[in-house]
Amino acid sequence: MFKLSLLSLLFCLNAHAELRATGDLGVVIERAKGSALIINTSKQKTLAKIEALGDLSHASVVFSRDQRYAFVFGRDGGLSKIDLLQDKVAKRIIQAGNSIGGAISQDGQLIAVSNYTPGGVKIFSAETLELIADIPAQYGDNQLSKVVGLVDAPGQRFVFSLFDANEVWIVDVKKPTTPVIQKFKNIGKQPYDALLTPDGRYYIAGLFGERGLALLDLWNPETGVKRILPDYGKDDEKLPVYKMPHLEGWAVAGDFMLIPAIGQHEVLVIDTRQWTLVKRIPVIGQPVFVMARPDGRQIWVNFAFPDNQNLQIIDAKDFKIVKSLIPGKAVLHMEFTPRGEQVWVSVRDDNQVIIYDTENHAELKRLSAEKPSGIFFSSRAHKTGL
Repeated sequence: MFKLSLLSLLFCLNAHAELRATGDLGVVIERAKGSALIINTSKQKTLAKIEALGDLSHASVVFSRDQRYAFVFGRDGGLSKIDLLQDKVAKRIIQAGNSIGGAISQDGQLIAVSNYTPGGVKIFSAETLELIADIPAQYGDNQLSKVVGLVDAPGQRFVFSLFDANEVWIVDVKKPTTPVIQKFKNIGKQPYDALLTPDGRYYIAGLFGERGLALLDLWNPETGVKRILPDYGKDDEKLPVYKMPHLEGWAVAGDFMLIPAIGQHEVLVIDTRQWTLVKRIPVIGQPVFVMARPDGRQIWVNFAFPDNQNLQIIDAKDFKIVKSLIPGKAVLHMEFTPRGEQVWVSVRDDNQVIIYDTENHAELKRLSAEKPSGIFFSSRAHKTGL
């Protein structure tokens, strides 16, 4: 009788518990507090706050393929696994001294983390966060390079760049305890970030130490790294770089890719059929993120200080600016809902996340957040290279 009553009580409690699906969840990083908000994009509200996540001054997030867990990469080398259904940290480890981001493997079983200190990549079990492989970014006379631009790629591979060594490495992790590494040397000076095209074919690293970009065709890696746009802006006045632009995030619209120009007030339009520069779009400041709406029709751009209160929107039909917005002080990041009807914008110094309608650019809602920076939606779980 007692057992039956207990079962009935548990049934009643579960019946009244809030059921939560994972497809419209996301994470907003509160960088100054070392915390993260779990949000619901359909209901446009905050569900929970997760605290004690360490230094999140350059945090990034990937999601498990079932969208239940968010993996947060902290600048202090912390790797945190957040349960989005139970609003808690499932596990947290300190895996290095200074980390810059990470990726999840094609099969969802492995988490790779790129490190500045010590330079290299570590690979962990997505289930337990147990260390599976340690890949030092070794070059020259036993030196270690900072690792940047780490992405997942088809074929159960990770691809990343070595900032100090001027190299790109492909790591095949089909046998994760014995990864196979393919190295491409002398790709250009100081690769600082990279993107993978949405189809997973091309890995493109931006170069800080010289003009141009480094392109690697992952369908034909034997052809080596190709330099593209080596002469763009060579006669332009060199301006101070207040914040490094970010390439990861995709800005591919049809046959064209749009990227931020380093230190210039321009967005560059590249024809991906010939890998040639077809247009330089003047913008209000030095662009940081250049991100395409999921349908590729609009490109949203934010900027470095002192112009970081602005957003500008480019129409991909004719590559012209169609709208300028001033959301507030220190616009740091943007994230589109899966089908692109909304964009969420973090405004750090106003402690706000602002939601816009991407069709008419109207403001829909504001959510409070403490010094928000990165915004990441669970739909990323099913996209390569993010």
